[in-house]
Amino acid sequence: MSKTATTFGLVLPARTAKTAAYRWLYSALRSAILDGRLRPGSRLPATRELAAEYGLSRGTIVHAFEQLKAEGYLEGAVGSGTRVSQVLPEQLLETARGESKQPARTSKPARAVSDYGRRVQLFSNLEARPTRAFRPNVPALDLFPATLWAQVAARRLRRVSTQLLLGCDALGYLPLRRAVADYLSTSRGVQCVPEQVAILSGVQEALDLTARVLVNAGDRVCMENPGYTGARAMFEAMGAQVEGIGLDDEGLKMDTAALKGARLVYITPGHQFPLGLTMSLARRLQLLEWARKNRAVILEDDYDSEYRYSGRPVPALQGLDRHGLVLFTGSFSKVLFPSLRLGYLVLPPDLVEVFSAAISVTSRHAPVLEQAVLSDFIAEGHFGRHLRRMRTIYAERVAVLLECARARLGGLLAISDVEAGLQTAGWLRTGLEGAAVRVAAARRHVDVVPLSEYSHGEGVAEGLQLGFAAIDTREIRRGVEALGLALEEEWARVRRPRRTAR
Repeated sequence: MSKTATTFGLVLPARTAKTAAYRWLYSALRSAILDGRLRPGSRLPATRELAAEYGLSRGTIVHAFEQLKAEGYLEGAVGSGTRVSQVLPEQLLETARGESKQPARTSKPARAVSDYGRRVQLFSNLEARPTRAFRPNVPALDLFPATLWAQVAARRLRRVSTQLLLGCDALGYLPLRRAVADYLSTSRGVQCVPEQVAILSGVQEALDLTARVLVNAGDRVCMENPGYTGARAMFEAMGAQVEGIGLDDEGLKMDTAALKGARLVYITPGHQFPLGLTMSLARRLQLLEWARKNRAVILEDDYDSEYRYSGRPVPALQGLDRHGLVLFTGSFSKVLFPSLRLGYLVLPPDLVEVFSAAISVTSRHAPVLEQAVLSDFIAEGHFGRHLRRMRTIYAERVAVLLECARARLGGLLAISDVEAGLQTAGWLRTGLEGAAVRVAAARRHVDVVPLSEYSHGEGVAEGLQLGFAAIDTREIRRGVEALGLALEEEWARVRRPRRTAR
């Protein structure tokens, strides 16, 4: 166990008038160690600091320390630092453990929480575990230029200003908003100026912010089915009535009955999550016209459309909007790294003020130093070069996946051409179930996600989501072979005749 050095002040319980100073200090330190408030390896303040803080003589402090050392609670020498012992006296350690195993049980009334508190459910974050075939929704983090990023960050910190340390406007650091506006206008066909761009912690915050500003409890919200579960969880926590709408080859179906009365429509038209479809231009125009007639709002999530490998690029839905109907959101989690926690939301001009007010009373603004580093990273050309490099690498990886899958998985899993993104979907042969295949694949060290996890209700065919971006071509080939064995195992199992009872 590593030692923890600290110079934090030590808060001890109040001393009663009848308790001797030495006995009080000894008991307080001993209790703090046994209760876990002072952990093994923690460094105690210097004896002079304790004496001055609590109005005691230094001799009293030294006496208490020496007694605790003699009993095995502390180690070290006066003048070189005193720490809590790494191994505490066995009997007392067992006592502390025994107490922790049987916490006091008291009957308490259920805690009163808001309607939101009763509805909200945990939405799991990315797990910190080794990446293997075919973990989806993760970029090739091993290829991110971390050293270059560190150099840009160091330069920014060396010349940091008091203004930057103070903070920024609620909508974000203006140079970054300008860089994002330029990037989106050029690469995604988004129509915006920097004043319309809000810098947020990512798409999840954009969902939360949009729902809080535009949706009341009981309002109808429509989204794709299957679709992004993080969006459904957010809307349901806000009390919205969420309706999943099916998909066809052109994207979201224009089901007027299902869309009727919708206040908000959430879609991923550039690269539908999780199926990977690209919404056709005709369907985009239909949706915009429906929203105009019904006074609805569209939230367009452009989560990984930066990576396109085939087909002509389709401009963002927001770029086709002439009536301020579309809010456009995306993040840097997939193109740079997930822990950066920076994204953007492009707002119609008439919503800028209310969204700015909503941010100002919650997060205030995204972390400014990270915004400044990202702004420099973009301005110096590193972001564009990284995108071009990764697009080439991902294109190679998806080509290998498709080639191997068609040669090895034919008849059991059909993977269509991949136009964009970091993952794709495959359709299972009739009779196979995604959940069962997932278990069989995991036994062979392969990660796949059943499409049923993203579905709500019936009507979605059985399939798998497979990621290819985070793994090299060697791991892709291994993964395809292992997945093929898992599929064959499952197919043999479901085809095995069942014995009938006599």
